[in-house]
Amino acid sequence: MSGQGVQNGRTGATLVIVPATGGTVGALADIGGMPMVVQTWRRAVDAQVGRVVVATAEPGVAEAVSRFGGQAIKVTAVPHDTTGASAAALEKLDPGREMDVVMVLRGDHPTIRPRSLERCLEPLAEPAVDIATLAAPIVDEADRLNPSMIKAILALTPGRAIARVTDFTRVTPPEAEGTQFRHIEIYAYRRTVIDNFVLLPPSVRETRHKLEQLRALDAGMRIDAALVDTAPARVDTPADLEHVRAALSAENDSHP
Repeated sequence: MSGQGVQNGRTGATLVIVPATGGTVGALADIGGMPMVVQTWRRAVDAQVGRVVVATAEPGVAEAVSRFGGQAIKVTAVPHDTTGASAAALEKLDPGREMDVVMVLRGDHPTIRPRSLERCLEPLAEPAVDIATLAAPIVDEADRLNPSMIKAILALTPGRAIARVTDFTRVTPPEAEGTQFRHIEIYAYRRTVIDNFVLLPPSVRETRHKLEQLRALDAGMRIDAALVDTAPARVDTPADLEHVRAALSAENDSHP
């Protein structure tokens, strides 16, 4: 199906691309009787924001997605460049350029809430916004100093659940201008923006901090974040995988 967007800044159809190009824990890791990437794909489908396609370089992943009724498209393996892989898939999926918005949802987010994907599109109602993303409050203060957790520095406006992103960081700077939130690495790009983004060379800060999103800010692109209550679990390690298995098992037990 093609999802119709928020009117004003965004009109037309949305395509959700789920890149599954590897990682410490593979996309085929079993969670509740199905591969992790399928768990993620199903939640994206449940959000009903648009057509959902898995982009992968691995035949086994494509076969698993097809077995559960999904669509997968082959891309060249780009382990750490999910936006590049998604843009390559986009060229194959939408040669006629009918899609106005492209959402990139990594396949290692099996607990993402469908409502969060809806929320991710809301900042694009503002015509000046180039890229929309998500942010959640930091619950554990130790996370502020954890370099594996990306923080978004937000310029908050009282009473609004959408904020402009002024920076991204891995650590807490001594004097941060703005309020820090946990960044949830899900993006909704305007079609023209993702086309331009992948043509840009990595910025100096992106290379230094290994944060692809800094390339967009350094190029003058505007990123706004919709605020959500909690961040989904992202599976990067075997310990993450066990945590997610337990969480989804408890969720299923509470909703028989």
